[in-house]
Amino acid sequence: MATTFRGDDWDTYTMEYGHPHRELEPVEREEAVVSAALSSLEAAGILPRTDYDRKRFLAHRRAVAEMFEIPWTAITPRVQRLLYAINAVVRPRVMIAAGVFCGNTFISNAGAAVGPGACYPAARLIGVEIVPAEAERAERNVRRIDPTGTARVVAGDAVEFVRCFPEQIDLLYLDADGAGGRGKGVYLDILEAGWDRLPSGAVVIAHNSVNNAQSLRHYLAFVRDGANMRASVNVIIDGEGVEISMK
Repeated sequence: MATTFRGDDWDTYTMEYGHPHRELEPVEREEAVVSAALSSLEAAGILPRTDYDRKRFLAHRRAVAEMFEIPWTAITPRVQRLLYAINAVVRPRVMIAAGVFCGNTFISNAGAAVGPGACYPAARLIGVEIVPAEAERAERNVRRIDPTGTARVVAGDAVEFVRCFPEQIDLLYLDADGAGGRGKGVYLDILEAGWDRLPSGAVVIAHNSVNNAQSLRHYLAFVRDGANMRASVNVIIDGEGVEISMK
């Protein structure tokens, strides 16, 4: 089943990329929009429930604002909350995020299990970044929040990393760019590389489902095909979009 959730102001809710922590709307409005999006995921069968600890999320947000070096980001406050909430509900034992830049998107997922926003214990949370200097910065950022090492960032090609990863992957987050003009089309390569390690019920989250829909057309066709995924929802709460699917 493939469906779409669209917020009524998605096209006017805009991010200032160079100001990652700037409040764009009252927190009550942000909560309401994200809650409606979570309800659409519950209705599709991707989430078993929609509740998450809002106080822990805000603690996570404060820690990121205080400790992370973020030169710019396209992750809006709404999507930051959405990613945290999905992970807080799904509680993946193993999560891999492909294409993490400075680590902001990675910790938006991993922050449900490490740091001041932690609400469950995870085994391994791994961010993969192909640019070594950015991987190093992301790892420095993550270490400030998670001294345990449960969450970590490695430098490497996400396709190869996922292909060689020996364990089950409970949640896969995709935000990478492929070389040679591949762009966001690399999402499908990464998904196929890890397909055999994604169990039934695994969740796959793909950023840029709206603003890069053309580059993602083959990926989106794959996850929206009921022969491949049990459900997929295009969550449009900003101009970027997030496709959330369940195997």
